[in-house]
Parts: sequence; structure tokens; C-alpha cells
Amino acid sequence: MTIRGKGLGGRNQEFCLASALELAGTPERVVVLSGGTDGNDGPTSAAGAVVDPLTVKRGSALGLRAANFLSDNDSFHYFEQTGELLVTGPTKTNVMDVRLILVK
Repeated sequence: MTIRGKGLGGRNQEFCLASALELAGTPERVVVLSGGTDGNDGPTSAAGAVVDPLTVKRGSALGLRAANFLSDNDSFHYFEQTGELLVTGPTKTNVMDVRLILVK
């Protein structure tokens, strides 16, 4: 991840927003979760996010343009509005990031 914008979010949220853009319009069979095992992702209260092929559509219904949020590195505020943040609180462990992709 290269930070070019002035938004808020961490590497897991950024990965999920980029994934959501790639999944947009595909069959509704995929779910992507990316989160920090310590409960933190960058300077935010979220560990990451959970997205699917309808994430971009849900944002569009709210007047959000996912690509604009991604280019501003502002995944946190996008997912805050779509309700797709993964918020666990501190877990008192720090193994690494976890990324799960479920294909039904």
C-alpha cells in the first residue's frame, strides 16, 4: 500500500476496499475478510473489514464512490458508512494480519 491520500484507514481496510472494487458485479459467492489480530488496523478503531460483491453497490446507494475513497486512502470512512468495518476491540495478541476469502 502506498499512501497518497489524506484519508483514514489501515492496510487491511485498504485491501478490502480494493477487493470490493475487483469483486463488484461478480456473482454473490465471495466474502473477503482482512483484519489485524491485535484488533487494530492503522490509526483506527477497527481491525479491518469484511466485503462481498455488493459492497460497492451498497456504497453507491449511499452516494459513495468506492474508487474515490480508495484513491484518497480513506477506506475507514467508506466502511464506517457502509457498516462493513470489523471492530473487535483490543485482543491482547499480535500474531499478524488474517485474510480469509470464502467462496461459496
